[in-house]
Amino acid sequence: MDDRTAPLPDPASIWDDRAAADYDTPGEGMFSAEVLDPTVDRLVELAEGGEVLELAVGTGRVAIPLADRGIAVTGIELSEAMVARLREKAGPDQLPVLLGDMTTTRAPGEFSLVYLVFNTISNLLTQAEQVECFRNAARHLRPGGRFLIELGLPELRSLTPGKRATVGHVEDGYVLFDTYDVLRQHVVSHHVRFAADPADGHEAALFRSAHRYIWPAELDLMAQLAGLELESRHADFAGTAFTGESPSHVSVYRLPSTP
Repeated sequence: MDDRTAPLPDPASIWDDRAAADYDTPGEGMFSAEVLDPTVDRLVELAEGGEVLELAVGTGRVAIPLADRGIAVTGIELSEAMVARLREKAGPDQLPVLLGDMTTTRAPGEFSLVYLVFNTISNLLTQAEQVECFRNAARHLRPGGRFLIELGLPELRSLTPGKRATVGHVEDGYVLFDTYDVLRQHVVSHHVRFAADPADGHEAALFRSAHRYIWPAELDLMAQLAGLELESRHADFAGTAFTGESPSHVSVYRLPSTP
């Protein structure tokens, strides 16, 4: 069977207990201070003292340090395993979480900021679902409120004719490579972990996650369909200018204060 017609990994099922445990890397990787500090600083700035909602809150990587800064944070999360992991670190009084899908689940109240980080909107595998995510975010915003998305860009310029995969990261004991279906805008990330020293064994563990990548212009149109306007776009949370060479972006959309 051609991989391009093979069933994709189900986003609702891959985030099990093992994946949730592997996701947490305290002090390292996405949990390092150099990554989290500018992220939280920017979210505090955009919240302007109001309540905040994180879609796909996961294990609380961003939401917990944000709550520690005095921001009232609510989360929505599809994976029970991820929420269980979060609950080992923060109780429901500090960080309430609704179990459900980020396209339809409604949290009570209005928020000054809704945010979706670390490429998570790409876990929705159709354009229609991604549009509904924007609409759900807009439903939660007070007038003048903002919706922030952090999203990587596909490495399509690395794909020569006939080539369907790119290598994203290589280190001792770990390789990440991505396979592309450019017709459906799908990419499957393959995370392969193995013993760094062959003397320690030859077995490898594979974790696969499916995504639908979105170009910035397409993302902006989704925002318009939800009644949102692009306010800013940078290459990262530190405010680096976004250019044609940027591998990712942080885009902020705003709900107009008046209809």
